[in-house]
Amino acid sequence: MDFELRFTDKEITAWGGMALMKRMLDHMGFGAALAGAGLPAPGSNRGYAPEQLIAQFMLSVWCGANRFEHGEVTRHDPVLKRIFGFKRMANFKAVMRLFRRFTQSTNEGVMDSLHRWMFDQISINGITLDVDSTVMTRYGGQAGVAKGYNPSKRGRASHHSLMAFVSETRMIANCWLRPGNASSANNVQGFLRNTRERLGNKRIALLRGDSGFSDNAFLEHLESEELHYVIALRQTQPLQRALVDASDQGHGWWSLTDDKGQAVPGIELTRFRYQASSWSKARWVTGIRQHVERRASAKGKTLPLFADDPVIGKYRFSALVSDMDLPAEVVWRTYRGRANCENRIKELKYDFGADSFNMQDFWATEAALNTVMLAYNLMSLFRQVLLRSEVVRKGVSQPIEHTLQTLRYKLFAKPAYTTTESRKPILNLALAMQKRQWMQGLWDQAKQFDLPVKFAVRHPP
Repeated sequence: MDFELRFTDKEITAWGGMALMKRMLDHMGFGAALAGAGLPAPGSNRGYAPEQLIAQFMLSVWCGANRFEHGEVTRHDPVLKRIFGFKRMANFKAVMRLFRRFTQSTNEGVMDSLHRWMFDQISINGITLDVDSTVMTRYGGQAGVAKGYNPSKRGRASHHSLMAFVSETRMIANCWLRPGNASSANNVQGFLRNTRERLGNKRIALLRGDSGFSDNAFLEHLESEELHYVIALRQTQPLQRALVDASDQGHGWWSLTDDKGQAVPGIELTRFRYQASSWSKARWVTGIRQHVERRASAKGKTLPLFADDPVIGKYRFSALVSDMDLPAEVVWRTYRGRANCENRIKELKYDFGADSFNMQDFWATEAALNTVMLAYNLMSLFRQVLLRSEVVRKGVSQPIEHTLQTLRYKLFAKPAYTTTESRKPILNLALAMQKRQWMQGLWDQAKQFDLPVKFAVRHPP
């Protein structure tokens, strides 16, 4: 069919669904939180309000931007401008200038304030805090980059970010940008103090971390603060011997059982007291071994000291240290939930462009990174409060966690235009008839849900 090309002056957006996010932000009082956070003032009287620049930056991230320049797509969208109440949209250079005005003290003050506000919006009786680190490869001479451990780009300079996740709410509690040669546990005690400041009155019921956080100084700090923990251990030679000698010491290995009391094929546990050479005292250690032939997805590592042993070589081992005197099964199941950290880091990088918004100045880059984290938290709250999709697996109802990329195509990318009736603005969505009732329900819920949002949590005994 041979079409004739014509043009229209009607202002149409491809992102009509973003109006749902705006309604939720208005209901939560996000604008007032930004205004009271102490954002750096513009350099001139004609400059854009910093509150608009932060909101506009997050809007561009939600719509798919993973470079500052990509913000130009949303900037030239007149319908989005009207939805978010902007008189005029700033270009991406204005956003970058705002982040360059951030210093270390500004970062701490602004981000602490915004995170406290965020966690004031939820009600939860104790949280599980997961600490982790991730490498962000850099290409250039940005401040703070250094060569360190980089599994994807060996030898390439990077930043090594330290992060804390709230498991139950699927949100980020804190993020520090650090040089690429910093170890995982570098200044982790200061990071934890700052995280508790950002959490406000939320109590940390349990802390989980990988083997990079198993040094004695951090364990003693957690114990002095009376924070329960489950942390993975590095497989040093003494620990490898202790795992192999568990049977000889009378502890033995036993099969993991499921909820019905049936043995789980290929997974065995043990538990014993162990003191590493760097530790000041002995602690409870849970050993896990998984049979490679019985489990196609066996987790852990083959013990290098016993790799040639015909029996031990068929297992992959891991070990967990905890201050809690709990059965090995409880410790292992408690730690398993931490695996979700990797999924969140991947989504941050691939969907939110967390490792792409970098500048020459270190604190400017950290300010942009923390703003991305705030955008992630708001989107996580949006998913859980408004969507609340569930699926039944093995007779148990479980929430569906839509990624941001899925939400863009399923919900946000909806053609729309605005009109006015009796001086009242109207958003007209181009939506299939069978989807309209669903959208109306979301529209109403975006300004009807209760604050603070209540999260029910079950912690291990």
